[in-house]
Amino acid sequence: MSRVTLCGWGRTSPSVATLDDVSSESEIAIALASSRAIIARGLGRSYGDAAQVSGGTVLRSRIGDIGPIDDQGVVLVGAGASLDELLSESIPQGWFLPVTPGTRQVTIGGAIAADVHGKNHHVDGSFARHVIEMRIVTPGGGATVSPSVDPELFWATMGGMGLTGVITAVTLKLLRIETDQVLVDTQRFPNLDEVMSEMTHGDENFRYSVAWVDCMTRGAHLGRSILTRGEHARSNDVESPSLLAPAPARLKVPFDAPNGLLNPLTIRAFNEAWFRSSPRLQLAKPESISSFFHPLDGVRDWNRLYGRRGFVQYQFCVPEGSSDTVRRAIEHLSSSGVASFLAVLKRFGPSSPGPLSFPMPGWTLALDLPIGPASLPRLLDDLDEMVLLAGGRIYLAKDARLSPEKMRAMYPQLDAFLEVKNRVDPEHIVTSDLARRLNLVGA
Repeated sequence: MSRVTLCGWGRTSPSVATLDDVSSESEIAIALASSRAIIARGLGRSYGDAAQVSGGTVLRSRIGDIGPIDDQGVVLVGAGASLDELLSESIPQGWFLPVTPGTRQVTIGGAIAADVHGKNHHVDGSFARHVIEMRIVTPGGGATVSPSVDPELFWATMGGMGLTGVITAVTLKLLRIETDQVLVDTQRFPNLDEVMSEMTHGDENFRYSVAWVDCMTRGAHLGRSILTRGEHARSNDVESPSLLAPAPARLKVPFDAPNGLLNPLTIRAFNEAWFRSSPRLQLAKPESISSFFHPLDGVRDWNRLYGRRGFVQYQFCVPEGSSDTVRRAIEHLSSSGVASFLAVLKRFGPSSPGPLSFPMPGWTLALDLPIGPASLPRLLDDLDEMVLLAGGRIYLAKDARLSPEKMRAMYPQLDAFLEVKNRVDPEHIVTSDLARRLNLVGA
């Protein structure tokens, strides 16, 4: 064990804790019995303060065994294994994750704690939908839970930000694939209204869909976009079908970029070049799984591009019929002088039963915002109010500054989560900086 300073991927709000590596449920039970404040941590890819606890103990799981994959695609995986490690085993056997976020450098336990979603939520839902059962160690002991065995604890853990206990093993249903390629359609749109109309009427024809949005434009070109949609390529769709494991990152950001490097001028120039270099319309182009799903994984430590001050990733979702909220958010961002280096728009399908699970049917927009502009805090507060007015919410796995009052308004099932939390952890031993900030510590 050692005392370390930890922060999220956005590199904001650091705090000091004791880091403890654990490799068995008995070691986790001992840690829970000997600490007054404890949280599990995977690979540190939550953007804010969810996987740290000031003055407490942070557990890093070494339980990462990957079992055999049966002929139905069912596999038992240690919660400390990364999506990258699982894909390295599964893709050569013809299996893919049913849901993957934008990075494979996430542990299985972290994917459950955040109930991650991907480009296919409108078809396949979130990660929770594909979990058959899991093992979890709470301060009261270990348990196997599923949608039929202690479903309240199962669903509270899905999206529960690690606050119900420490996940140790997961039984997961994978997706059959024939190749390691995706057939991708790419289309440029001159403004936000046109791309949202196309996604509303056309996404149902694709398993995967995501739009890059330029938040630096205004007027007739507000929110000009590049829409990419895809399907897994079958063996007869490509000339040389293969099933290769993802390649490791070949590039690395070796040092922190100067603060202010990503500013309105540089981001506007980048967006212009990116938009112009994309095809107006390109159909069924084969693309590797890695480049389509996890392009940033090709660059290690890419978060250092934002400088020492770091960045905020702000992601919200709003219900179906609230496309005007997305538009107003981009208008406000465009006129604020705060530059978003990356803006990603997706459609969401039905929610999961998890009381703290993020997705709801409708729209989600994710923004990367460098720390620095004096107007950034006010901008984020304004966006919060827009989201609240529309009946939407903020993604806790990326949050670094939401208030307890807004949290309760955005997550109306919070009390149901706290009931389970109080049952399995009555002394509130499992906690985090995020939990303390948002008062997610039970009643």
